[in-house]
Parts: sequence; C-alpha cells; structure tokens
Amino acid sequence: MVVAPDKFKGTAGASALASAIGAALVSLGHEVEVFPMADGGEGFLEALGGANRTTTVTGPLGKSVEAGWRLAKGTAVIEMATAAGLVLVGGPEENDAIEASTRGVGELIVSAVEAGARRIVLGVGGSATTDGGLGALKAMHPTQRFRGIDLLVACDVRTRFVDAAEVFAPQKGATPSQVALLRRRLERLAQVYKMETGVDVAEVDGSGAAGGLAGGLLTIGAKLISGFEFIADELGLDEAIEGADLVLTGEGFLDEESFDGKVVGGVAALCAEFDVPCLAIVGEVIEPLPTLPTGFTVVSMVERFGQDRSFENPIDCAVELAREFVENERKIS
Repeated sequence: MVVAPDKFKGTAGASALASAIGAALVSLGHEVEVFPMADGGEGFLEALGGANRTTTVTGPLGKSVEAGWRLAKGTAVIEMATAAGLVLVGGPEENDAIEASTRGVGELIVSAVEAGARRIVLGVGGSATTDGGLGALKAMHPTQRFRGIDLLVACDVRTRFVDAAEVFAPQKGATPSQVALLRRRLERLAQVYKMETGVDVAEVDGSGAAGGLAGGLLTIGAKLISGFEFIADELGLDEAIEGADLVLTGEGFLDEESFDGKVVGGVAALCAEFDVPCLAIVGEVIEPLPTLPTGFTVVSMVERFGQDRSFENPIDCAVELAREFVENERKIS
C-alpha cells in the first residue's frame, strides 16, 4: 500500500498524517510506503527533505524572519511561505494586503545563488502577497546575475497574473476596494514587465501563483512547473503506485480545485493510469465535484465524526477511517 496525503491545512501536516496512517496499516499486517506530499504550497520543502540552512530575510510586512531552505548538490529548495507566507503575519485578519511584499523571497534566492546553487526550485503557495513578484525582483537586482541559473517555480494553480487579485487577495485579507486596486496594479505591472522584458505574463497560465510572484519570476527566465508532478518525480511516487494494491491520499477540503494541480487530483490520476484503487480521506467535501476517476473513493471526516472532532483530532480521525476502509475491503475480498 502507498500512503501519500497532502497536509490538512491548519490542523495536521502531511508527514504526521502519512506516518500515523502508515503505522496503522503496518499494524494490520500490510507493507506500506509513505510519501508525505505537497503541490507547491506549505509542506513543499518538508516533502523534499526539509531545511538544512536558515537565512534572515525581510518578512511580508517588513519585519525580519528566519527562513529555512535546503541546499544539496547544487540544488536549492525554497518554500516562499517561509519568507512571505500569510502565516507569518498572523493570518488574513492581521495582514496588510496592499503592502505585503515578496522581498524576502528574492533575498532567499540571492542567498541560495551566493551559496553555490545553480538550480533553484521554488514552491509557491500560502503567500500573504499580491505584489506581482516586484518585491522579489527588487531584492534580486541586478537580475542579469541569474543568467545560467535554472529557476523552477513549482505552482499548484493555473490562475493568470491579473486574475490573482480577485482569486487570491480576498483570502489574504483584502477588501473589495483593495481587490480592485490590486487588480489595477497588476494590470499596470504586466504592461511594465512586457515593455521591459518582452514577456507577457498576463497570458501565461499559472503566472498568478503567489499573488503574481510566478509571473514576476517569468520575466527573468524562470520556468513554471507543476509542484505535485515535480515532487512525485523526485520521490518516485509513480513507480510506487504502479506496484501497489491500494493508495491512500487526502487533504483538508476536497473541491473542484483539488483536481486541477493539487495533490489529491494528481494522486488520483496516477492511480487511474495504473488501475490502482485510491481512497481519499478528507476533512470535508465541498460540492460540486467533477466526475471522479474510476476506482476513486472519498470519505469525509466531518460527515463521519462531526466538525468538532475532525478539527480537534484530524490525525486520529484519518487513522480510524483508513483502518475501517482497509478492514472492510479485507472482509469483502
């Protein structure tokens, strides 16, 4: 069996979930491979081995923060949320959606290159920012020094640059009037980027990731990639799934977006490709959902245990659902 969940945002990390579910299945006599997953947002760094370096950088609202990152064999792994994440400012209620900056992300990229990185993989997600990457680019000036650096931006959305204002800024505390201002700012910034670099970020899927940070980095030669696919390839998830008899995945909320670049949708697609049954243990299901792949089963913790228990003890609930499903499948077979 393969256990490959995403985090349950705000309640349980992917590693803790995967380890607990894996241990429960081992206790039932199964061989289990565990793959804590991420798709570019929080948990991206942990999924790829965790931090082995720390740099003091400028946080999203100007205060210094200690940001962990990873460097191994010339490749740096950076999770932008460690430098410009919404969690660093205390959530949307404490954020300043207009002023929040990606400057610290640019400072991390500079640190990685100065430390010898020739390849940088940046996971974007969970940001406090909608600055179009301008803060990061200012910190990286002059950007010509990054020629020859392989900069990969791992995204989990397909939102375009200007649309990042309406799609993401409300989640970061922006009022309707602020959303309108941010959209105008991104429209102007896209024009400036095109004029100065020739790159039309407004027309690129995924360029709106992290409030347009992905688009800003496109202007200096970055490549946008699927965060889930990158991690799956790095960990060898497809080979593990091909030889499995059951795969368990999960996330906090299952909705339409779960099947467009997110972990659950990616795992489900791999399972369908190899004709392996897949169980998704989720906190809650948000309708409507797209047509689900063959062999894909969803169980909701809220439906089974109620909201209070699901939020207070998500790992215990997930383990119980995993055990129930596997034991029922054993009885049927």
